[in-house]
Amino acid sequence: MSVRHVSGTQLARLLGELPQERPFYAALARAVRGLVLNGRLPLRVRLPAERDLAAALGISRTTVTAAYDRLRDEGYVESRQGAGSWTALPRAERPAARQAVTRFGIAHTADGGWPHEEPVDLGCAAPAAPAVFDDAVAEAVAELPRHAAGPGYEPAGLVELREAVAARYTELGAPTRPDQIMVTTGAQQAISLLTQTLLDPGDAVLVERPTYPHALDAVRRRGARLVPVGVTGGWDLDLLAGSMRQAAVRMAYTIPDFQNPTGHLLDDAGRTALIEAARAADAFLVVDETFAELAHDPAAPRPRPVAAHDTGGRVISIGSASKLLWGGLRIGWIRATAPLVRRLAMARESVDIAGPVLEQLITWRLMPRIEDVRAERAATLTRNRDALVAALRELLPEWEFTVPDGGMTLWARLGAPVATSVAEAAWRHGVRVTPGPVFGVDGVLEDCLRLPYVLDPRTLRTAVERLARACHEAETAPIARPLPAYV
Repeated sequence: MSVRHVSGTQLARLLGELPQERPFYAALARAVRGLVLNGRLPLRVRLPAERDLAAALGISRTTVTAAYDRLRDEGYVESRQGAGSWTALPRAERPAARQAVTRFGIAHTADGGWPHEEPVDLGCAAPAAPAVFDDAVAEAVAELPRHAAGPGYEPAGLVELREAVAARYTELGAPTRPDQIMVTTGAQQAISLLTQTLLDPGDAVLVERPTYPHALDAVRRRGARLVPVGVTGGWDLDLLAGSMRQAAVRMAYTIPDFQNPTGHLLDDAGRTALIEAARAADAFLVVDETFAELAHDPAAPRPRPVAAHDTGGRVISIGSASKLLWGGLRIGWIRATAPLVRRLAMARESVDIAGPVLEQLITWRLMPRIEDVRAERAATLTRNRDALVAALRELLPEWEFTVPDGGMTLWARLGAPVATSVAEAAWRHGVRVTPGPVFGVDGVLEDCLRLPYVLDPRTLRTAVERLARACHEAETAPIARPLPAYV
């Protein structure tokens, strides 16, 4: 298998416009170090030869040599005579084996205690039920007796719900038959079923960095190899395609719709390029559309589903009711070819036989109301997002972020690799927040935090006030022992 590498042209594009400070080699080294720390340049990737990067940047080879030397001294590059240089992390920054953490991404406070203030949960990105929920529940309960006469086991899901989901895909530009839909117990089961069915131990799986942590867990449980590609600044499709080919990936897992956690949205041209990259690598393309219906302007033009650009059955789509409709409605689905759906349904029978009938009926009754729910979510999330943005700009102006046009999360860059320290300090101040490394591989993303904005503006303001105190505490605290990694 080929060693993963990045060309001089690709690295120059990732670096962008370098600061014109002197000495220039130090600025170049700092920029490359930043790419490693924020995950845009993966670890253990071979760097371009010094002359190739010099040519791509239009600078002297001596300058690149000095930058590589500094990176080697700092531990961000490792080299072997005659074999080239690879990206790395300094040994002191590599995650140690550590204790279990809570579902919010951090453990107890350093002294084993808990904060005295009523905690604000910024570790959870899930909304309360919409206004139309009660009506849908009443209608579903009225429908339940019609199903009670049978066994209630439908491994692929209730026909009514499969028809409704297929109709929604067709409406959005991806013609779909009901036999191409399988209903699952949430999107997480969908991801687990796909990894168990399509992957063998040792297979390579391309993942975005940052990405949904439980997808990483599912791939790890299967014994597959993670191949991360950074998307902090958006998708570099040329780099992504090269990574697919070089690592000979079997599957790529992507979140092109208001990506979790960055909020980025991939356009139609990018979606076509993504499919071409998967086709060139002969890989399955698993597309997580959990946030796809959560545009903050529901009337704005939206890209078509990735499956609408696919003509070869390579795209497998995952959807969920939990973000748009309600977090407690544990209903998801897979859109794939009919033969793969049948195969997945058979695999599912050894796990939980079938999904809950009542929850499927509730989701089915909510589907005709989806535009009303989208409008309600858009109004609430836009209000909350704007409140969070205003509080951050006032109280933590040094933090950087892109204001998302959809989804439920804001990805904040702190300017220093202190995210885990800030998260632990925040918990002592009564805020649960998830640090960047939870969403990545190899311990990078320590300069980022994910901040959901599903809570009301007043609560979000309180959370940011506590985060500001926690950030000050983390910045002024002495250097602590290495912190445990997310497992």
